[in-house]
Amino acid sequence: MSEAIRQVVNSSGVIDVHEHHMPEITLSRDVNLLKLFQQSYAAWTHNVSPSEPKATHEVVSAATVPTTWEALTPYLENSSSNAFVTNLVRGVVDLHGSSDFGITRETWEAIDESVRSRHRETTWTSEIVKRAGIQRVITDSYLDPIFEPRAALGANYDAVLRINAFAFGWHPESRDHNGNSGQTLLKRLGHQLNTFDDYCDAIRELVKGCRGRNQVALKNALAYDRDLNFDEPDEQLARAAWGQISPPGPARKAFSDYIVDLFCKLAADFDLPVQTHLGTAILRGSHPLRIAGLIERHPKTRFLLMHLAYPWSRDLLGMAFIYRNVWLDLCWSFLLSPSHFKLALHEAIEVLPDNSRMMIGGDCQHVEESFAAIQSARRLIGDVLEEKVACGYLRNGAAERLATNILAENARKFFGLS
Repeated sequence: MSEAIRQVVNSSGVIDVHEHHMPEITLSRDVNLLKLFQQSYAAWTHNVSPSEPKATHEVVSAATVPTTWEALTPYLENSSSNAFVTNLVRGVVDLHGSSDFGITRETWEAIDESVRSRHRETTWTSEIVKRAGIQRVITDSYLDPIFEPRAALGANYDAVLRINAFAFGWHPESRDHNGNSGQTLLKRLGHQLNTFDDYCDAIRELVKGCRGRNQVALKNALAYDRDLNFDEPDEQLARAAWGQISPPGPARKAFSDYIVDLFCKLAADFDLPVQTHLGTAILRGSHPLRIAGLIERHPKTRFLLMHLAYPWSRDLLGMAFIYRNVWLDLCWSFLLSPSHFKLALHEAIEVLPDNSRMMIGGDCQHVEESFAAIQSARRLIGDVLEEKVACGYLRNGAAERLATNILAENARKFFGLS
């Protein structure tokens, strides 16, 4: 990397547009080295399918198991080449290690002690966020979708309103994959929900109140719950699901489609972007083209499409060129495959219609993984920009401006952050 680009990429503050920082996990005082792996993407390598819930309240409240070398072996030996594992190891060693040898039989106990000790400090989370150069964080607290972040996490936090539970809100007992009930959440805010119309009115008030809860976007993570093909709203069929514990499949889908469409309309009305999870999750239903109809029906709604829609990144780039109400959140994609990320970023720089279209986030639960993610993003973005300058595609000044746009300025403008 040229010295000028290196300095800009490494010194730029970051607006981190997607994390899963939440009090129950990120601020827990009972964290050891093993739990960092269990509550990270490294866990996807051997005992958690990506299409299953990351966490429910029951999972989070489970007792912390003491770290042993045998418990770490599936990650550090069996999956040592996996990018999720190498990323987390790099972050943990940077923050807790005393050597360059990683986490080994000889070093793990000292690292485990450091993790346990530092997580007992009330300032640990804010210290590492600052050390990572993160100025603002937008968090998705999926354990509590109406969570107001600043009282617990600090003044540099905003949140998103995750809509999954509301798309399944035809009955008080219906829940999303994280165990949340849309009706229960709305009743917490004081809404009476006797009819389908009451429910829709409550959702309008919910979105209207987002800014007051420091929620700066909506979040559609329904790729973990259902197919992302959202059909034209069918109000009559959607109403047929209301009040049923287990409505027929067509009515259930119509209800969900109708509510998602309502959220997208309200997002435009209140100038809130809609973050949308694409790729992985339930693979058969999470291809980016499945939401093309939703994007076309809501040209005034700004969609922030996530994860480079891996493994369908080129399809996503085609959509981002055609649909001018689409922006890209590059989060997580560089954790999954650094080499794919570099290839996709090279193409995105060439394809996207202007320099405002890309942002980054860590998409992690613990600060160690977030720290490592942002460090990785800086390194990979710098590598790509250096290559663009070296081949003559970009001049230094243009590459430096693009770096600051991706790392912070695009998000600052897109979310209207002061």
